[in-house]
Amino acid sequence: MTGLDRLISYLSRLPGLGKKSAGRIAFYLLKADGEFVQGLADSIARLQETIKQCSICGNYTEQDPCPICNDISRDRRIICVVEQAQDINTIEQTGEYRGLYHVLGGAINPLDGIGPDSLAIESLMRRIAEGGVNEVIIATNPTVEGDTTALYLHRMLAERNVAVSRLASGLPVGGDLEYADRTTLARSLKSRTEM
Repeated sequence: MTGLDRLISYLSRLPGLGKKSAGRIAFYLLKADGEFVQGLADSIARLQETIKQCSICGNYTEQDPCPICNDISRDRRIICVVEQAQDINTIEQTGEYRGLYHVLGGAINPLDGIGPDSLAIESLMRRIAEGGVNEVIIATNPTVEGDTTALYLHRMLAERNVAVSRLASGLPVGGDLEYADRTTLARSLKSRTEM
């Protein structure tokens, strides 16, 4: 296997990239400026050394706690629960939400062996037990797994004396938050409903 074949093989393992797209990227990199290629290689090589999960919310960050958890201007009475860290970026791009976040690390999916114990639900409950939180927005994906997770969280939070809301309709069923456009996501945040 040549170096080019190996690169195409690695690139094709990335989400959303097939062998054809991976090949286009590899050939682009062959023609690209050497400084750009070296910068990209260095960024990839150092990625897992420099980026870690926030000890409070689970977001990816270079500093712990993350800038969102450290931001004193954010509304600490509201926690938006998301499946993955990239969902935070998607919601932040709307400019509509100023509370805190909590990353579950996935959704309940018994077929794949992912139960509530596999997710960061216990740490969410600890954050709420510490006090000061009066609303939890459940922003799991509108899929069977996301809905199952939302229902489970709703039941867990029913005893905690906090309002529980879910993102309103407008998000496509079966889709992922990271692919929603800003306008749709902003409307969903503004018109969320209590569960």
